[in-house]
Amino acid sequence: MRPKYIYLMATSFWYMSWGIQSVVFAWLVTMVMREPAERVGTAQMALLLPGTLLILIAGATADRVGLLKQAITAQLLAAIFPCLLALALFLGMQSFGLMIVYALFMGCFSAFLTPARDGLLSYVADGDVQKTVMQATLCQFGFQIIGYSLAGFADQLGAETVLIAQGLLLLLGVAAYSQLKVGKKHSMEISQGGETKGMLLSLKEGARTVIRNPLMRIIVVQNIAMGCFFMGAFIVCFPLVIREVYDGSSSDLALMSAFNSLGLVVTILVLLRVGFVARAGKALILAQIFGSLILLLSGWVEDLALFIFLVFVWGICGGTSMPMSRTLMQQLAPPEQVARVMSFYAFSFMGAGPIGALFCGYMSEYIGPQATIMLCAVMMFLIVLLLTALSPLWTSKLEKHSEPLVAS
Repeated sequence: MRPKYIYLMATSFWYMSWGIQSVVFAWLVTMVMREPAERVGTAQMALLLPGTLLILIAGATADRVGLLKQAITAQLLAAIFPCLLALALFLGMQSFGLMIVYALFMGCFSAFLTPARDGLLSYVADGDVQKTVMQATLCQFGFQIIGYSLAGFADQLGAETVLIAQGLLLLLGVAAYSQLKVGKKHSMEISQGGETKGMLLSLKEGARTVIRNPLMRIIVVQNIAMGCFFMGAFIVCFPLVIREVYDGSSSDLALMSAFNSLGLVVTILVLLRVGFVARAGKALILAQIFGSLILLLSGWVEDLALFIFLVFVWGICGGTSMPMSRTLMQQLAPPEQVARVMSFYAFSFMGAGPIGALFCGYMSEYIGPQATIMLCAVMMFLIVLLLTALSPLWTSKLEKHSEPLVAS
């Protein structure tokens, strides 16, 4: 089998397991343990925080030990912890503290796996990185939907059974990675990271480049706002709404997550069909404005079916804004600084996620999850309008490159 397909198989097993994780973790904290809203926000922050704090160290260690070795080690360790959590639940040892510890460890493993997995993509791409990125993205959201669907049976089968399934999927991913043949020397050549000091310098230089460019500066601020308000609403407020407004179960949470990813998949397929979008700035603004309005409606409706439909449409908006934002950053960056700029761009989103989770958790406790969703929507809408008025993003036009830019 070609290395690319082995890589995509390993990636698919990870995202299928992460789909299970996303639903089961939220279901346990929100609906089984019925923790208050601020604790739900804290738990979700614990999942995201290691990715922000360890991004520099994880990239540096991938250079030292090799991309493939780090990917296998991180995923193998990640396979152990769902099984340990299943054992703890079986023994009746569930507690909020246990869930926080579990979230921190799984967040750490994800943080170390991500740069290694992304670096391996360049090796298996057969010279067509952009196409492979799109294929990997389709695998990500497509297999997440399968993972969500499996997690939806947690009510019937029990969390322990579903967590064991998550561990087995991670082990299958390890088996797939073990079929790849990548030497340490080659993995160091294709890694975009460096020593921790070098990565810090890279982030600093990327930040300096972004700050000096008005368009990139605006896009990064929008990216931070998305991480804070959109991601926070999705991972904290939506499960709370399903619990408190719709008295839902794990299957309802899984259905909501699956339809959101389905919206992303539909948009990616359409964009692949459309090809190059010259007015990426206009598409980004429209997607974020429309997404804010859809989010506002989702916090207002009282019907579960309509709520899930709105989440699907919101996924379509996200599937438009994310690639448009990334394309703009890649093409606006000086060719010799694309990697540095994209590192800072990714870091800005990852850093905003934990803040958004904590913000949405505490706000939901005081004004309710639906009001918090609407607050996030209004904040995002106003930020997009303000930034649009202060920049030429709406009228900007990209020139099609003769060769595709490498995705971060």
